[in-house]
Order: sequence, then structure tokens, then C-alpha cells
Amino acid sequence: MLSTPPMVNARNLITDYYDLIPAAVARCGAAPGAAAGTPGFAPAFDLPALTDDIREFFAAATATWRPLGEYHGHPVQFLDLTGNPGTHTTKTFASMLIVARAVEHIRRTGESICIFTPTSANKGIALRDAVGRALAAGLVKPDQLSVAVLAPASTRHKFRSDRLAADPALRPLNPLLRFTGGAAEGVKALGRAFVDEYAAEAHDKYGLNLWYSLDLRNYLVADAARAAFEADASPTSSAGPRWHAHAVSSAYGLLGYNLGRDVLEATGRAAPADRPGFLLVQHLGTPDMVLHLRHGSFSRSHLPRYRRDQADGGWSQREDPHFPEVTDDPDEVLDPTFYTHEPVTSPAMNDLIRRFGGDGIVVSRRECVRRYPMLRDWFAGSARPLPADPAQLREWSIVMALTGVLNAIDRGIVPAGHEIVLHGSGCYSGADYRTAEPDAEVSTVEGIAAMVLGHR
Repeated sequence: MLSTPPMVNARNLITDYYDLIPAAVARCGAAPGAAAGTPGFAPAFDLPALTDDIREFFAAATATWRPLGEYHGHPVQFLDLTGNPGTHTTKTFASMLIVARAVEHIRRTGESICIFTPTSANKGIALRDAVGRALAAGLVKPDQLSVAVLAPASTRHKFRSDRLAADPALRPLNPLLRFTGGAAEGVKALGRAFVDEYAAEAHDKYGLNLWYSLDLRNYLVADAARAAFEADASPTSSAGPRWHAHAVSSAYGLLGYNLGRDVLEATGRAAPADRPGFLLVQHLGTPDMVLHLRHGSFSRSHLPRYRRDQADGGWSQREDPHFPEVTDDPDEVLDPTFYTHEPVTSPAMNDLIRRFGGDGIVVSRRECVRRYPMLRDWFAGSARPLPADPAQLREWSIVMALTGVLNAIDRGIVPAGHEIVLHGSGCYSGADYRTAEPDAEVSTVEGIAAMVLGHR
């Protein structure tokens, strides 16, 4: 039985924890990138003072914490990171800090910046939203700060018409580019190649710094605030054993949370003895982190053997409780946002789970749909109810994560007496936005350059 108590705790994860950010930066060794006009350019991690216009910019960086009740004796709490209506995902927080750093650099140096990001979808959506908010707040001028996004065709349905797309003057400066050159993950290599080849020309010819913004530390320092929020809303010192559950592609969010715990423990605001464990939730399209955690290898040869069920046309297995018992396709892509193969973050996450406890589980669409009526009833009284039809979902993170939690509890993967903190990292449906059309389809660095630099 899963109940929904009404108690809610709310914070702005940036302005309420502004003092935590420099400590997190120092703890993870983050530093400015290379010089202006070089492929490694990145601004310092300096942030603007919290003036009224900066607070206005950060106003959407909200999160809530609330208890959800119990499921088979396991208390479940919900950390909702989807409050920004421009994104409905946790990428809001890192994107706002990235843009704030760019604003501070522009103000100090007078140099213009174009943030360039390859993305499956949510990073790009959030960076576009943050740049639009910075322009609306008057922090910088349109010719000083822009963003270019390169995304695979498989996530075209996720991109939304926003203030950058709606303004005829802003749109050409902030192109949304669709990658047509192969597998979705190819956006990273092509984006890196573009910045490597054109950084000097962009600077020398147009006075523009290209910032390739995928450095892991850009995201860690933002997600560190999750640990500070937990210490305020539901401290681990007053709780029993706890696991944090997260739908992951590379587990940036959990690694950022752990950076926050490092900072809190170093200052005596939390104790190492009660650091939580972690439950990684993935889908069959990219189960790499769970495979690596359990087998020390990314090889799909470690997946259980699925057998065709002639009665319903699906596939089933009972060899390994960490993988879906039923699926429509052993290779299904439940959500293309989770697209990273062989993430470099796996060893670090494995080490945390070895030290503090935890596990991993993979879910299928069929399992999510079977749980969906119960999940929808549970969220009915919340600020973000689930749509009536799961086919309307465009972002499955929360549904994936909670399905993984309930499956893990039912299969005995979560130890008795452990409570769960569910990180609500993303949820939106087709009703939340109008889809944006790309400004161009590209497959080469020259194609990107024509769109990013051709309107300068």
C-alpha cells in the first residue's frame, strides 16, 4: 500500500545554497578552462553576486521534498527536481549555473560566449531555457550570450518551442540542430570535432568564444545541493538505513549528491557513518551501468536469456531479478534520453556502492505500464499529476525510477528496513509544450559551422 502524506518542504537549490557551490567547486578540483579562442575554453567557476536581477534569473531553480508513505514496509520519500516549467527536469540547476558563469565572464571581460552542447535532449532544452531567462532578465545582450544545441533525430519529439525559437532575432543566434549522421551518441564526437576545428576562427573572426560544456564538473557542482537539501528536509542522522534511487544514464546526479555529502561531512554537517546507498535504475537500451556494477563489464553478453512468450508476444526471463521479467523487446529503448554507452562514470559509481551499499535494476516499458495505474493514483494529488495515458509521456525518468524501486522491493533487492529517497529527475508529457522544429539537419562540422557562425 502506497499512501501520499501532504507534508512538503521546498527550497531554491541555487540561491538557498549559494555558499555551498564554491565549496563543491574546490572539493572536486574544478578550474577555468583554457584561454579564449581555444577548444578547451571555459569560464571560471565565479558566479555573480545575488542581486535582484540574478535572483529573478535563478527563481525557477526550485525543488521539493515530501514523504510518499510506505511500500511493503519501506518508507519512500520523493525529491522532486522537475519544478521549472521550462524544462520539467533536473538539468535546470546545472544549466543555470553554466549560464551564470558565462554571464559573469562576459561582464568581467566583455567577451562573447556561445555555449555549444551535444545532447540527447534535456541538457539542450535546459540550456536554451537558461539562456532565454538570462536575456529576459537583462543580464546580457543577445549578441553577447547564445547557445547552440546538437541533438539526435531520435529525440526530436522532446524539443519545445521556447522564447529563443519564437523570437526572429534570437532564433538564428541560438540554433537547434538535428544530427543525421548515425547513432545518437555520435552527437558528442561531432560536437567535439566542431569546437576543436572552429574555436580559433570563431574567436578571431567573430569575437566569439565557443564553450563545449559537457565537462562532468559543470553538473556535479549543481547537484551537490541535493545533499544540503536532504540535510535540511530529512537528515540521514535521524533516519534508518537509506538508499537513493535514480533513473540514470551516467549517474551525474548521484555523483553530484555525493560531492555534496563530501562537503557536508568535511564541515561536520553530516556524518560518514550514515551516508546512504544507491539504487541505479536503467532501461534495456542502455543497461551499461547495471551490467558494469554487477559483472565488471559493459558487455551485453551478461544480459539474461529472454525467451519468446507465444501467448502474448512478449519476452520473459527468470534468471536474474535485476533485469526485466517481461519486455516487448530485449533491446527496447524505453526513453532515448538515456543513451550513453560505456559511461566513464561507472567505476566511480561502483566504488560508492561498494562503500555505502546499493544495487542496480533495469526496467522495461511493459513493467512501467503495469505499474502505471498505481503510480498515477499516487501522483493524482500532487502538483504534477501523470497523464491518463502513459503513451502521452515524453520523459519517463520518474516512472522508470519508481518502477525500479517497487520491482527491487518486490524482488528482495532492497534490504529489509531500508527507506528509499526517489530522485525525481524528469517527467513531462506532450501536453506540457509545443514541439520545436530544428533550424537545420547536420552531419558534418562544416554544416554546424554554417549554422552557428553563419549568422554572426
